[in-house]
Amino acid sequence: MSRKRTPVVANWFAGEDDDFRLLGTRCSACASVFFPREDGFCRNPGCAGGELAEVPLSRRGRVWSYTDGRYRPPAPYVSDPELPWEPYTLIAVELEAERMVVLGQSVPGVSVADLEVGMEVEVVPGVLNEDSGTTWTTWHWRPVGVGA
Repeated sequence: MSRKRTPVVANWFAGEDDDFRLLGTRCSACASVFFPREDGFCRNPGCAGGELAEVPLSRRGRVWSYTDGRYRPPAPYVSDPELPWEPYTLIAVELEAERMVVLGQSVPGVSVADLEVGMEVEVVPGVLNEDSGTTWTTWHWRPVGVGA
């Protein structure tokens, strides 16, 4: 039986392989870009507001900061308490065109020892968790030049 692929959060990312992108929104009045997306109002306090349109964010950025998660986070983080905890790497990535920093996990197998501030990374599809009927999808950051 195959599992249904379901985004962890709807409308935050779309596509597959080289077409995979994080999705933000841009205000038509001030051109501010938001991620996570904003569908109600412009969050720029200096803007009277405008129409918000979905925009794909840059696929690549530069490592702004990084750390590792060596403990099992509390709910709502999903992890099986019956399995041993495996640390994961978090990367804050600066998207220059959007003038923002986006946080996400690294691809499996990339640790803090593999990263440097300023190195180029790209967003790729990832899996957060799987249960009996669903593969919960998300995004991961992967250093450019590292295979899938």
